[in-house]
Amino acid sequence: MGISLRIFLVNDNDSIQRFPLARFERLIQRDPKERLPQYAGKRVRYVEVALELEQRKPIGILRILYLIMPFDSEGRVDATEQEKEQRLGIDMIPPMLPDRDSSQVVEARHRFAKKRFDNEYRWKPTQEIEFAIMKAIFGND
Repeated sequence: MGISLRIFLVNDNDSIQRFPLARFERLIQRDPKERLPQYAGKRVRYVEVALELEQRKPIGILRILYLIMPFDSEGRVDATEQEKEQRLGIDMIPPMLPDRDSSQVVEARHRFAKKRFDNEYRWKPTQEIEFAIMKAIFGND
C-alpha cells in the first residue's frame, strides 16, 4: 500500500485537467522559472486529492481539498496572497492554553480566521466536477 497526491486544475468551464505534482510544487515554492501565463492575474480553482494506492493503482480517497490558487500578473503564485493564506492558516490554530484573565471572554479568533480562509481560499464543487474527478482517478470502472 502507498499514498499518492494528485492535483487537478479546474478551468472556467468546470472542466478539469490533471497537473503534474512536481510542477505544482515548483509553483507553490515560487520557482522563478515556473509560471502559467494563461492564469496571470486570476484566482484558479484546484483540487488536491490524497489517494491510497495498492500496486500503484488508486483504491481509495484519503482526503480531497478544494482550494484556490491566486496568480500574479506574470502567472506565478501571488506571493502576497500566499503569505496572507499562510498567516490565516496559523491564525486558525486554537489557543493551547486558556486565558486566565478573562473567564467571561470566549477566544474565537481562530474560528473567524477559519471562516475567512474558507471564504477566500476554498470552494465547493458541483456534482459534475466531483464526478469528473472520480472518473479521472478511477476511470470508468
